Amino acid sequence: MATDGSPGPSQGPVRPPVALAFATMGFVALLIFGLGMTSLVTGAAVIATPGLGQAPGITGVVCATLAFAGGLWAAIARAGTRHPSYWGAAWTTAATFLAYLGGVWFGAVFTGADLGAATAVVGRLATTWFGVAVAAAAFVSSWSGIALVRTRARRPRWPWEDEFDE
Repeated sequence: MATDGSPGPSQGPVRPPVALAFATMGFVALLIFGLGMTSLVTGAAVIATPGLGQAPGITGVVCATLAFAGGLWAAIARAGTRHPSYWGAAWTTAATFLAYLGGVWFGAVFTGADLGAATAVVGRLATTWFGVAVAAAAFVSSWSGIALVRTRARRPRWPWEDEFDE
């Protein structure tokens, strides 16, 4: 509480821009972790086609991150006027997954792969655990971003911070 007794800026819901920033950073971290752990567990490279390099993967992650941020922002932007729905997490997940696949496809085509090879890479990503890792990272992060905006919790306080105990 402020000195005049009014609620301070740390009380109430998390503002949408802050929630978007935290959720997007969390998404990128979960995406990289998920793809790396999936590669480690399965013993397969995320993009196993030789000669493509890292550009398709980078393009896919950039496109997925932009789609994630846009989808989540659409779900939470008007949080002051309404309660954002958790259905926004489903739409954000779908948009992110498709953007990742599209980004990998365009990245593969622009690095010199023919259309068949680029489509094969995307088909493999969409139908293996790598696709599940992308979708799971998007869903968990978007759900968390929406939850941050919906919450009415206050920041935690230590018992000695309460000025009324004296």
